[in-house]
Amino acid sequence: MNSLIPVADGIEEMETVIIIDILRRAGGKVVVAGLGDTRITASRGVQIIADRPWLEADPSCFDALVIPGGAGGVRLLAAEPTVLDAVRSFADTGRLLAAICAAPLILHAAGVIEGRRIACHPSIEASLSGAIVVREPVVVDGHIVTSRGAGTAIEFALRILDLTGQESAATGIASAILHERYPHC
Repeated sequence: MNSLIPVADGIEEMETVIIIDILRRAGGKVVVAGLGDTRITASRGVQIIADRPWLEADPSCFDALVIPGGAGGVRLLAAEPTVLDAVRSFADTGRLLAAICAAPLILHAAGVIEGRRIACHPSIEASLSGAIVVREPVVVDGHIVTSRGAGTAIEFALRILDLTGQESAATGIASAILHERYPHC
């Protein structure tokens, strides 16, 4: 599976690194694309170096668009028309679209979650008008996967693997990192 992960200043570093790590452990191609620059300063000051600038990434070449949360990064990504276009393209073509924490705000801004079951950080629940907010660690609605926050990031990334036919990799990675899977996800 080829995954594209857009990042911007203010993203949540734990979510970002956990997602990248687990998807790369599974052997897939993971491209981290930085909005504006390849050097990103995350929400707690951690520096993350993206593989390439966002505008040099071609979303049509990827099977999954996986968006980390973090209020500052989400604000910047949601304000970028090419990010919203990519979200709509993934939604229209049925490719995997995944968002954690505050990142469902980007899906909302792109107009792709009306009537869908969505997990998100409690602080943004009221901002997702038209979506059905579900307070579960990870929620899957068709090809859209959402999760609540940093504490659910491992299960979120493992669920992405499950949904892309990599169940054995997800099980092996969970075992290797001593993660107990949520039975209801």
